[in-house]
Amino acid sequence: MVNAAPSLRVLVVEDSRVTVKKLTAMIEQIGHRVVGVATSGHEALDAYRTCSPDLVTMDITMPDIDGVEATRRILAEFPAALIIMVTSRGQERMVVDSLKAGAKGYVLKPLMPERLAEMMTKATRS
Repeated sequence: MVNAAPSLRVLVVEDSRVTVKKLTAMIEQIGHRVVGVATSGHEALDAYRTCSPDLVTMDITMPDIDGVEATRRILAEFPAALIIMVTSRGQERMVVDSLKAGAKGYVLKPLMPERLAEMMTKATRS
């Protein structure tokens, strides 16, 4: 599957190595490029500063600070950042909080390439 949109530079924020590998493969399959990986909410802001990505996929639950707070921190410094939350079912409250914090949308695990591609396109057009 190749996306018709221009290739995006993506930062993956995810604490599960297995999910990082799956997400990276999916992003590349869609036609985008992973330019950085952060494994915690604390690393996310530093990685954003270093990578200057076009878009971030943000895990919602992480052991240090959660994705909602990491989203707030990134957007406080980079108001134009495009962030998509990656979440599991049962985290509706955190999804609502992340959207209020400025995330452009969310995708549910298990991740599906079509849904991820759709959300990435939607985020860049909003």
